[in-house]
This record gives sequence, structure tokens and C-alpha cells, in this order.
Amino acid sequence: MNAPVILDRRRVLKGGGALIVSFALSDAFAQDQSAPAAPAAKPPGSLATAPYLDSWIRIDADGSITAFTGKAELGQGFRTAFQQIAAEELDVAFATLKVVTADTRLTANEGYTSGSHSMQDSGTAIQNAAAQVRELLIAEAARRLDLPPENLRTEYGAVIAPDGRRIPYGDLVAGDMLHVQAQPRSKLKDPATFKVMGQPIPRVDIPAKVTGGAAYVQDMRLPGMVHARIVRPPSYGAQLMECDTGEIEKMPGVVKVVRDGNFLAVVANKEFQAIKAMQALSVAAKWKETPGLPKRDDLFHILTSLPSQDSTIFEQRDPSVSGQKTIEATYTRPYQSHGSIGPSCAVAQFADGAMTVWTHTQGVYPDRQAIAEMLRVPPASVRCIHVEGSGCYGHNGADDAAADAALIARALPGTPVRVQWMREQEHAWEPFGPAMVTKLKASLDDNGTVADWNFEVWSNTHSMRPGGAGAMLAAQHMAQPFAVPAAKPIPLPEGGGDRNAIPIYKFPNANVVHHFIPDMPLRISAMRALGAYHNVFSIESFMDELALAAGADPVEFRLKHLEDPRGRDVIAKAAEGFGWRKGQKAPRDRGYGFAFARYKNLAAYCAIASEVEVNRETGRPRLVRAVAAVDSGQVVNPDGLINQIEGAIVQSMSWTLYESVTFDDTRITSIDWQTYPILRFNSVPDRVAVHVINRPGKPFLGSGETGQGPAAASIANAIANATGKRLRDLPLTRKKIKDAIDA
Repeated sequence: MNAPVILDRRRVLKGGGALIVSFALSDAFAQDQSAPAAPAAKPPGSLATAPYLDSWIRIDADGSITAFTGKAELGQGFRTAFQQIAAEELDVAFATLKVVTADTRLTANEGYTSGSHSMQDSGTAIQNAAAQVRELLIAEAARRLDLPPENLRTEYGAVIAPDGRRIPYGDLVAGDMLHVQAQPRSKLKDPATFKVMGQPIPRVDIPAKVTGGAAYVQDMRLPGMVHARIVRPPSYGAQLMECDTGEIEKMPGVVKVVRDGNFLAVVANKEFQAIKAMQALSVAAKWKETPGLPKRDDLFHILTSLPSQDSTIFEQRDPSVSGQKTIEATYTRPYQSHGSIGPSCAVAQFADGAMTVWTHTQGVYPDRQAIAEMLRVPPASVRCIHVEGSGCYGHNGADDAAADAALIARALPGTPVRVQWMREQEHAWEPFGPAMVTKLKASLDDNGTVADWNFEVWSNTHSMRPGGAGAMLAAQHMAQPFAVPAAKPIPLPEGGGDRNAIPIYKFPNANVVHHFIPDMPLRISAMRALGAYHNVFSIESFMDELALAAGADPVEFRLKHLEDPRGRDVIAKAAEGFGWRKGQKAPRDRGYGFAFARYKNLAAYCAIASEVEVNRETGRPRLVRAVAAVDSGQVVNPDGLINQIEGAIVQSMSWTLYESVTFDDTRITSIDWQTYPILRFNSVPDRVAVHVINRPGKPFLGSGETGQGPAAASIANAIANATGKRLRDLPLTRKKIKDAIDA
């Protein structure tokens, strides 16, 4: 894979090869200057922080169009969706338009690609920018043709007059047009007229991935590139006492051994030469280790005993309502790995005083800031270009690998350096999804209605993403190390460990407490859905326990406590698609489960019904089928949305049934696929059906993380239905299920 050929937009303008779309504030955006000033409204989505239209749309002299996004394609399929959005609003064919993703030289700073914000923020920005560009193209054509703008229409990349005269977009932008800010309101197309949006167009990122093409940063091969491997410390806090590198430097192909304090790496001409040298360097390195990890057998006491900052994040009281029957439950989630199939990788090149890093980070701008701080250079001298990684979702080792590559590339000016982590390094050193504890207590009144609800959650921030050098391993291990930044809670309504802790159901009395733990014994950060995965698992498992105590059907019980009409529609659709019936009985050794949530209580809605089979002799659970319903607002690509929910179900199934980080008093011990098992192909569900509820004209709602929590609870509820035993400690392994059956 050759280095991406990317044009610097200002260099293009200077050279005359293409023109960035900029427009004068003409009649298209005319305002009454005599009207009293009103508070300035913000443009929608990410236009609020990057308001210039040329941050989002480029039209070349030949009429070709590029849409820009500061978000990173991680397999969500949004690059296809963004291409559909821009093509629709600009009235061009889908195939004639391309999308450039996160690059600190070319795209807007949209922070991190996280929290299911890509469609909501960037998709909205592209839609509105494209619509305003279309209006300005029409205004310019109207000026040239001396016709009213309302008499003109756009089609196939041109503005067309009633008499058939046609001016291509490329000709319209060739004039003297200005850099212009977006307006708060756009004339969006009527969804009833859509030709591209709403269609299940095949994803543009898939062909290379399924044919062995160059799809990932792991596939990059630059001219003259060398290969590097890192020798990581054997455990947290280990100190490198001695390392004789003389023999390693004489090994075939070895270019350089790089050491900076506890940071140790070897560079070679060929990849296997680097691996062999790394193995030899590992033997030569002598480390001093200090036991410092807690016993992992009692996760509840580990977390609840750690110092915490406690706050009540939701409280509602109605003294006139009281409960008669009270139940309590405690649920736990272990530390979990991202389990990236492809270990982290990055490529860096230091040339002419500038550092370029190709990385699968989820935030090119924060990563640039952190790398610049580590190298002690201005951020402007670092460029981060996003390239997809084979394994992502959340804060895995991508940012660390980028820092590794930059630190090594600085020692080899002019030479591209590829850093590839090994499997055991990924498993031992990535930032894990934080462990969690939730305690629930609720009372039912005489009518089987929840009268009082209490929820407590213990967990960490769920995000230690770069924003400072100290968040990256290379900077932590340097001779002059950077301190790990202090963990901070993520504010609600998004939240971190308390994400989705506030119930969407309506209870007359409710109290929710967040026990924020600043310091975790294991390295942690963001994993897909953050705290919502466990909080929804807990809430929806407990709702089933309450329904059982009330003698109520689980679906009816949820609807009884839910006012949100869109949420009710999603629940009804999933139940209908599954064939859910009140009083139903599953076949022998099988169980039915149901769960629902609105991600963050402000993004997409998702309900999932599951059928699980349990082998009572071995305890092995098998998800037979899952039926989901999702409401993500206006649907751009229904197939892409279905992909997201299907993926959420499979990923959550793996977390829920198999995954748990293990460690002793000194080291992480789950360092391969045997010690950290994940879902295998022979365990995938027989059938998964996803029903999409489209809301034409409604805002885009993030859907990438809406299914993980409902999937986990739905599976857990089905296991309880099949066995008659409730399991509350994740993962719900076959041993735990067998022990519960035999108890």
C-alpha cells in the first residue's frame, strides 16, 4: 500500500489545479439589516465548531466533489453514509463523489469518533453544508443566467434552467468565490424526494477487506520503510535495570536499537528480522518488578473498597407513593479487553522537521497534541492521518502505537517506520474496559408497579484518551516520563461510568448515585458503549426480576413504565418480530429474553428479544436467534444500520458470555486467545433479524453503540428463563451457568 496521495487544499488553490468551494454572502443568504438583532443561532452538528463550508465540501475544476469529515471510519460504514448524504443534497451520482476522513491537515477538528456521534455531528454538518452549497450554486447560476433562483434546479452535478441551459458545478466555482460561514438554517431536500439517501448502497470500505486488499494501516507499505518492534515491560511499573544491546545490533537486518528510559525498541529492514531481534532483546532486558495488583476473585469488594467520589445524579420523590414488596440485586462486570483481531499498528515518518503519523486512532487532533507534547514540538509540526485499523471500537492500543512510531521515527530521520504490536502486547498493555459494580433496590406497590427505584454504580471515567502525552505508554516509559493524567468523570448527559445509569422509565420515586473511582488498579479507558453496556445490562436484568416478582409479562411490564412513544414503538416492533406472546413457554432447555434502552437516553432506541438454548449437562449457552428493532431517526443507509445492530449483538454476546481480563498480583495473565477467549464462529446465532423504524426528516441519532446493553440483558434474561436461575456476574460463562443449575 503506497502512501495516500492527499492534496493540501491551500496548495491546490495556489497551484490552480482545483478550487475549494467558497461562496460570497450573496442573496442566497441575504438578511434584513434593519431588523432587530436576535441571538445568533448556531449552525447544526459540527458546523457549530467548524462553520466554514469549505471545511466540508470541495468541488474541483472538473466538477468532481469531495466531502470532508473529521470523524474516523472504524467499520461503522459512515463513509458510505456521508457519501450518500452529500450526493443527495448536491444532486450528484453517488459514485462521482468521494469522502476524505480524519486528517489534521485537511479536515475539521471533530475531536473523537466516539459515543455514536458521527451521524449526529458530522453527518448533520455534511448534510447542511451540502444543502447550502447547492443553494449558493443555484444563486451563482441565477446571477449568470439573469434568472430568478426559484426557476432553476440541480441535477447530475449541474444547475439547469427551464430552457435546458446547463452550467456544471465546476464552471460555477471557477469564479471569484469567497470563504463563507454556514448559516443556522439550511434548505434541506424533502425526504419524499430522496434518490440516494435511504437506499441500501453497498459499503465502500468492504471490498478490500473481504478480498485481501490494502484496507488497513497494517497493510501500509511505504518506499524505504523499516519495521520496528517494542519490548514492553513485563508488568505495570517494571523498571529496566540493564540491557546489553551489542549482540542484537549485530543481528541480520537490524538498523537500530532505540532506548529511552524504560522504552525499548528495535528496528530492522524486514519484519521477521525485527521480530527475531525483539525476541533476543527481550531476553537481554533485565527488569525489576513490584507486585501491585489486587486479588481479582472478589471484584465487588475490590471496587467498592477503592476511594470514590460520590454524587447523586438523579433524584425524584413522591411521598404519596410507597411500595409493599422490595427486592435487591448486585451486578458486576470484569475488566474486559477490546480483543482487537489485528494488534495495533502505526506508520510514522520524520522529514524536514515535520512528523507524519498514519494511525487508526479515533481522534487525530488529540493524538497530534499528545504526540507533539511527547516530542516537545509545536502541534503544527505533527500531522496525523487516520487509516482504518484491523480492530477498533474504543481506546485500544492505537494511540500508543502511534506514539511508539513517532518516537522511533524521530531517531531515523527521513525513514518511514512501521510499528506493529504483538498479540501478547495488545492483550497485556491496551487500556481495558473498566470493571463495574451496580447495586439495585426497588419496591413494587399492590398493582405491581415500581414505586421506588434505587441504583448505585461504582466505576472509573471510562475514558483516558490522549489529550496529553501522559496517556500514552511511550511517554510514560521515557527516561523523562510524562505523568498519567488524573482521571475525570465525563459529564452527563453523555456520562462515562454513569452512562445510562438514569432510567428512561418513569418511577414516582427514584435515586441514582454515581461512585466515581479516580484510580483503578489496571490501565483502563474507553470501550464501546462505555458504562452503558453494564448499566443497561443491570437495569434491564432487574426489570425482568421485578416483572417476575409482579407476576407480569416482561414486555408489558416495560411498557407499563415507559412514556416515550418512540421507545414504545421500538419495544412493540421487536416483540412483534420475535413473535412474543404473553404467557409464552419456550421449548425445553430454551428461554426467551427481552431488553430495551435508548443509548445515553438521547441517541438511538433499540429493543432486542432473544432465544437462548442451555445445555444443562455442560452449562453451555447458545444464542439461537435474536430479533431487534431500532429507531435511529432519519435512515441514510438501512443496510449499514442493520450491520451496526447485528454487530452489536454479536460483540455484546462475546462480552456477555466469554470475556474477562485475568491477572495475578503482578502481571496481566490473559495475553492470548486461549487465556482471553472470545466468541468463535461456531457459536454465532442461527438467525439475527433487525427491524428498522425510519423517521423521515427527523435528526440523525447515533446507533453504533445502542445495541450492546440490550443484547447483554436480553441474553441474560433468556438464560434465566431457560434455567430458572439468575446470574448477575459477567461474563455468564458455561461454568457459572452449570454451577447455578447444580446449586
